[in-house]
Amino acid sequence: MLTVIIECRDQETELAQTLSVLVAGAVEGLVGDVAVLDRGAKDASARIADAAGCRYHADEELRDVLLAARGEWLLLIEPGARPQPGWIDEIAEHISLDGRPARFSPSRNYRPSLLRRLFGRLPPLENGMLIDRKRALAKVREGMSLSDLARGEKALRLVSEMVPAWAARS
Repeated sequence: MLTVIIECRDQETELAQTLSVLVAGAVEGLVGDVAVLDRGAKDASARIADAAGCRYHADEELRDVLLAARGEWLLLIEPGARPQPGWIDEIAEHISLDGRPARFSPSRNYRPSLLRRLFGRLPPLENGMLIDRKRALAKVREGMSLSDLARGEKALRLVSEMVPAWAARS
């Protein structure tokens, strides 16, 4: 079973877009629960998370969110990011056959500008992060964000693509 964790702040529209895609994973039995970690938002993120059946954590430490996760595997994604078709089967297969962290492939339809690709750094969660809970708990420190947890983690690249969160804002 998989726990999806999304960290947001005043991103209710993007959160709703991501949650709508995750419904298919819940129906297939892959996604067991979704946790929304909200760091001081003043929007309707709490109501959206509640309506979608997510656990809502307001200003909690990341370690507490990880300890409350029901799944042995975690999918860390940004609000607005959307896994593309095929992600459910591929993640289920990866979890059952391979114990290493993984990331989605970048979307072919939503590519950063050439300048950003050449000179910029991609955010650590631009392509999500699939990681087992034990590994994440061993790495987490006080005050860490989801991006900090994913930063520097060597990961396999899945074939399935993810539309990045920035595409939802453009």
